[in-house]
Amino acid sequence: MFQLDEQSQMVGNVIRQWCQSTLVPKIPALEAGEEMPFELMKKMAKAFGFDAMLGGAVKKRIAKLRSGDAGPDDDGEKTMSKSMGNPMMMHVVVKELSRVSPGFAMGFGVSIGLVGGALVSKGTPDQMEKYGLPISTMQMIGSWCLTEPNAGSDAFGSMRTTAKPVGDGYSLTGSKTFITNGPGADVFLVYAKIDRGEPPAGQSVATFIVERGMPGVTCGPPFKKMGMRDSPTCEVFFDEVKLGVEHLLGGKEKGAAGRTDTKQSLGNERSGVPSMAWGIIERCYDASLQYVRDRKQFGRAIGEFQAVQLKITDLFLKLRTVENIVFRLAWMQQNGVKDVPYINASKAMSAQLAVDAAMTAIQIHGGYGYMEEVGIEKLARDSKLLELGAGTTDINLLAAARELIGVTERE
Repeated sequence: MFQLDEQSQMVGNVIRQWCQSTLVPKIPALEAGEEMPFELMKKMAKAFGFDAMLGGAVKKRIAKLRSGDAGPDDDGEKTMSKSMGNPMMMHVVVKELSRVSPGFAMGFGVSIGLVGGALVSKGTPDQMEKYGLPISTMQMIGSWCLTEPNAGSDAFGSMRTTAKPVGDGYSLTGSKTFITNGPGADVFLVYAKIDRGEPPAGQSVATFIVERGMPGVTCGPPFKKMGMRDSPTCEVFFDEVKLGVEHLLGGKEKGAAGRTDTKQSLGNERSGVPSMAWGIIERCYDASLQYVRDRKQFGRAIGEFQAVQLKITDLFLKLRTVENIVFRLAWMQQNGVKDVPYINASKAMSAQLAVDAAMTAIQIHGGYGYMEEVGIEKLARDSKLLELGAGTTDINLLAAARELIGVTERE
């Protein structure tokens, strides 16, 4: 599978048209923080029927679980994937959004993929109905809360957010930082250690569903960032937030969605990064190719100079490399293949190639590439986060190596 099927091509064309007519004009206001992207995400989901496709699949899953008809192979991840048809379609959607606004693509993916996916995959039928369904259909916005001020790469070992059992429920205290969609999220999936007084190293990790507006939940102001400025990010604080068992993802502490499921969610997030990189590199290549044909210096198009030709070929190879990575990831998803080292290593490689491609495109465009009007400087700023989020490049490469070698990861 090395070319898009007709349906994926059609979806890509429609999304690209929507981006040019609706998203691009909004980018200056989104980057300046004058507007939030959440209503635009909801309108996009409705315009292209994502809400109907995903919503129908989630409702069927809820009905199956309640009737007891769900089999051992019936899980939420497959529900979300099958509802969109060929898995490549969602990769194409993310790619097209990322050509003009990687931040918008990231916020959309975190809400519908990370948060919606976790709720539909691990939640109880009641949780799916109350939270998973509206998030999957973009009626509500979700935030995924793992990173803390002192817990980044060492997310579990340095985690300080705790949920203390109190009566029939829990008291949640702590803070999370760099939270995508935080300023406008309706629902937060919060990872915390269950604290019964034992040493932190021995505490299990569970996931809690927290709603905006609950007493003790506050959000800091949006961060000022180098890039991804059209994806609002903030710190979220929890001060003795009272939660019942119904807010524990999965509804029970034993076997609760914790460390293992967090790693699964990180794997899903990492699988989406190559699609973002694909969009960034494709836009850089397309813009650069057109520019070297049109721009004339010393009496001829700059594309006739060998140094420029080498840069174009470099962009072309980066584009095809990441494109092939995405095709393989889509094939893996369609066939249920779990290749964790590939997911981690390809995420790291795609991110690096996106950063390099953006800088090469700026070099080709010269001073024009440095200007906001062309749009490439934005891709350069935005692409850097791909090397940092969902695990840094080094962490992803080390995780891949440990899987390949068989070294046990320390937590």
